[in-house]
Amino acid sequence: MDKIAFDPSAATLVNVLTCDPSDQTKLLNLLRENIDTVISTLDGWRSTTLVAAPDGVRVIIISQWHDSASITSMQNDARMQAYFPKIAALAAFDSTPGVVSYTRQA
Repeated sequence: MDKIAFDPSAATLVNVLTCDPSDQTKLLNLLRENIDTVISTLDGWRSTTLVAAPDGVRVIIISQWHDSASITSMQNDARMQAYFPKIAALAAFDSTPGVVSYTRQA
């Protein structure tokens, strides 16, 4: 299992995607493809974690970026713009930027 580490100095973007359980695997595959081919190539990207709900209804994306300008740049990138309709065809999503305010690890 990969270790999830959050950098409190980074800009964090959290997306909650709600889908039909029959679409969760397709959604995860689409998101992985997007992370591997687009997200990971963008300036300011640091990490992305996908969390799949066991009931198949939600996928949570937690990504960290150098700063909020990097998030805005990602959202405006033409390659990302091409992915948004594909994601919207599988899930409704809500997004919020923020900063890590507390973390504790064993």
